[in-house]
This record gives sequence, C-alpha cells and structure tokens, in this order.
Amino acid sequence: MKKKSIILIVMATSIFVYSCGGGGQEKTVTEETPGQQAPSATQAPATDAKEARGIGKFTNVELTHPLDEKMVAAGKSIYDVKCSSCHKLTDEKLVGPGWKGVTDRRTPEWIMNFATNTDEMLDKDAEAKAMMEVCMVRMPNQNLKDDEARHIVEFMRKNDGKN
Repeated sequence: MKKKSIILIVMATSIFVYSCGGGGQEKTVTEETPGQQAPSATQAPATDAKEARGIGKFTNVELTHPLDEKMVAAGKSIYDVKCSSCHKLTDEKLVGPGWKGVTDRRTPEWIMNFATNTDEMLDKDAEAKAMMEVCMVRMPNQNLKDDEARHIVEFMRKNDGKN
C-alpha cells in the first residue's frame, strides 16, 4: 500500500511540474504574419466577449474561407503535442476549458493573443482572469510562434464545424 502511495505522489508531482513548465523563457517576435497589424501593447476593452481582441499584437486576423486544410493539420499537430493534456475538443473541462464552441465565444485575435501572450493576458485581461478563476490553474506559456497560434485558430474553427 505504501509503495502505491509513493508512486501516486511521484506521478502527481510529475504532472504538476510538466503542466507548469515553459513560463520562464522569453519570446522574441521578429516577423509579422499576413493579416495582422503593427504590434500594440494594449487593446481597448470591448463591451462584449465576442468582440474582445485581448492584449497583444493581434488586432486584425483575416480568416480563410474555406478552411485552410494545411493550417488545420498543423494546428491539430500542435494541439496533440502542446494542448491535449489540458484541453478536450468537447465542451468538457479537463484542466483547462474544453475547446468546443470557442470560436463562437472568442475572436481569432483574442485566441491568438492568449496563445502567444499568455502571461500578460492572464494578468490583465478580464476574460482570461475569469477563466482562470473557474479553472483554478494558470495556463503555462507554451511559447507558441505567431504562425502556430494561427494554425491553432484554424484547427479550432474546424473543431467547431466552420467551413
């Protein structure tokens, strides 16, 4: 019985340490992705979460119609490696909120700002703070590049049944 308890404690500690990793590295962005405007330190708060753009450089993300299947595939690969341990593709909460319907609730700009500017968003953005209060866990900075965040948005759109 004692051996099982020790194994369980070691596993829980490992999961905790893994989920909190990556926040100590700084990220430098040198390229501008098509469809975005010049970097901005802050965004004016929106009156509605569906209009909020968050805090960061993404102020105008142009979505593809139809979905860009190459970006969807790249987004799925990123999800599998960096996101799936905490987020389900349904509306069910795991560690973090489920992703089903996220593109109906959030703008692409907000999603990309949250994915690439996680720490500042959690410290200053009202919507991000509210999510952290519900989830009770601070999302670790995954150090996503701008194009990776854009791929995640496209994968989320596909998950939400967008065309």
